[in-house]
Amino acid sequence: MIRILGKENSLLNQYLSEIRDEQIQKDSWRFRQNMERIGAIFAYEISKTLCYEKQEVITPLGTAEVAVMASRPVIATILRAGLPLHAGFLYFFDKAENAFITAYRRPHKNGKFDIQIEYASSPDLEGKILILSDPMLATGMSMVLAYKELLTKGKPAHTHIVSVIASAEGLEYTKKHLPTGSVTLWLGAVDDELTAQSYIVPGLGDAGDLAFGEKMTSLLD
Repeated sequence: MIRILGKENSLLNQYLSEIRDEQIQKDSWRFRQNMERIGAIFAYEISKTLCYEKQEVITPLGTAEVAVMASRPVIATILRAGLPLHAGFLYFFDKAENAFITAYRRPHKNGKFDIQIEYASSPDLEGKILILSDPMLATGMSMVLAYKELLTKGKPAHTHIVSVIASAEGLEYTKKHLPTGSVTLWLGAVDDELTAQSYIVPGLGDAGDLAFGEKMTSLLD
């Protein structure tokens, strides 16, 4: 299942327009805040799909029956660009367990590159709801590798994969390499073009650099 929230009229589109705007992007604090807001919107929409159970709550004047989440999801993200989006999910899923993955591009002399998973930290995922987020779904390789790495921590009951902006090519790659039925894709927008350097066009640029400043040379180089 694929949900593209940007096709619906909501406040999400205002935040999408601002994170794309090259003038507004100059304010890294605002960029991070907008990413957090987008994460919170995705969290709210995903919360509608989760399981709930009735619970009695004692008020000063009596007892109220309220439907609350039966269990909390595990929130996972790919560092470093995913941190603001991850924080947005924690606005709503404030008691969730967390998982973090580091992935980087290993370039080759021919201009191509491989995606390498360097580190993963995660609780047991067996039978749980997993939400895996990364702001950009360019080639789709990072997301697929991150998902497969997390499967070593147990098989989730269902996985929600979230990206703010995806390329059409990356979306097709992700659909092809993930199991049907147990994964839902949540996207803000899908852009048609992916450059030879694997940047989404029109996209927004490098989400990590916009949020935290230009990256230093990797110690792995």
